[in-house]
Amino acid sequence: MAGKVYLVGAGPGDPDLITVKGLRCLEQADVILYDRLVNPELLKHAKKEAQLVYCGKLPHFHTMKQETINSFLVKYAKNGYQVVRLKGGDPFVFGRGGEEAEECVKHDVPFEIIPGITAGIAVSAYAGIPVTHRTLSKSFAFITGHQAGDVAAEHKWHHLANGVDTICVYMGVSQLSTIILQLIQHGKLPQTPIAVVQWGTLSDQRTVTGTLETIEERVKVEGISNPSMIVIGEVVRLHKKLNWFQEEIVPNLPLVHG
Repeated sequence: MAGKVYLVGAGPGDPDLITVKGLRCLEQADVILYDRLVNPELLKHAKKEAQLVYCGKLPHFHTMKQETINSFLVKYAKNGYQVVRLKGGDPFVFGRGGEEAEECVKHDVPFEIIPGITAGIAVSAYAGIPVTHRTLSKSFAFITGHQAGDVAAEHKWHHLANGVDTICVYMGVSQLSTIILQLIQHGKLPQTPIAVVQWGTLSDQRTVTGTLETIEERVKVEGISNPSMIVIGEVVRLHKKLNWFQEEIVPNLPLVHG
């Protein structure tokens, strides 16, 4: 049987948010190479004989280098296995899925992309923040916090600050001060609303809101760290009004009649 690689998006954290097609691939896989932010609950859907390979990455520490992951995908597929590369969010949104697909093409390995729900949309939604809104936001951008300090990316800050209504920043907490400085220097008002959402879509999700000039102190006081999604723009003002998720998971206390 010919091997094949499936680049599967696991979604933003809540295991119920994986697609039906992604789940079917997971159930049929012979080998599953999974990332750090993949919910372990999803691995319970793997068949008993499936081989599970951890490929997690932490800031400044990689369990497995990307080149090694690429070679594993090719090797297992060439040996006739059905291989799932299970990635948090969507494979093609800051997930290096494009690089892995290129590696498959290079070695004539059949592959398929199974999109996933990316954190920029899902985590924002779970915090009651729509990335677009008819009166507040007609455009949005996804960026990575890793570009902060990147000389080649400096010229893009002007366009982000002035040409995009909602900015969603992945992997940006460690670069929060630089991101804020760049946006304000390039024209974003210090009073612009901003939210930082930690562990989005999971039961321990926490959302801290403020403005560009106040959020750093709020994040410090609340002890917010990675993994977190940063959302910047007027739509953040809707957080308190539309914060359905936290209200949904905290049951109403029964009335006590004395």
